[in-house]
Amino acid sequence: MSHQRFSLCVYCGSRDGLNPAYRAAAANLGQAIAKNDWRLVFGAGDVGLMGAVATAAQAGGAETLGVIPTHLMSREIKQTARTTSIITETMHERKKVMFMNADAVVVLPGGAGSLDEFFEVLTWRQLGLHAKPLFLLDIAGYWAPLIHLLDHVVAQGFAEATILDYARVVPTVAALEEALRPDQIACPE
Repeated sequence: MSHQRFSLCVYCGSRDGLNPAYRAAAANLGQAIAKNDWRLVFGAGDVGLMGAVATAAQAGGAETLGVIPTHLMSREIKQTARTTSIITETMHERKKVMFMNADAVVVLPGGAGSLDEFFEVLTWRQLGLHAKPLFLLDIAGYWAPLIHLLDHVVAQGFAEATILDYARVVPTVAALEEALRPDQIACPE
């Protein structure tokens, strides 16, 4: 990769969700990204949890790389964002560019888009296409049903138990920071 600092790709909702803890965690993550001098790679929007992460990271002086397809620009960008942006033609291209520019991925609460992004990188990991660390930031138990589903998939014989090791569940931003310490992970080239 051409970037020099550790880059964290964040997948999350373009809405806030109902629990205020989700937005608080998103802002906390943005602050942690800035504090640790990481680069944020995100969907470029300034709405919902995505906007909360980016606003907090940018306020703390973090470098940010936003990736957005043309058809979402008017929907997800409400004001001029202070970010380096890449504009793609498709959602698939957006996901690929985000992933290729990141050293690790974290998924905050979100909807179908966040699930799509998570399952794509989880599948790529399962197929041996990458070894980047994947994290589910399980704010207020949001991802518990997903974790249960993955256990069920394994129990029913549709995946090897190793799939459960590919995404690490962390309950707080502090736990994520700890898991991302350089002595805890090796950043893939």
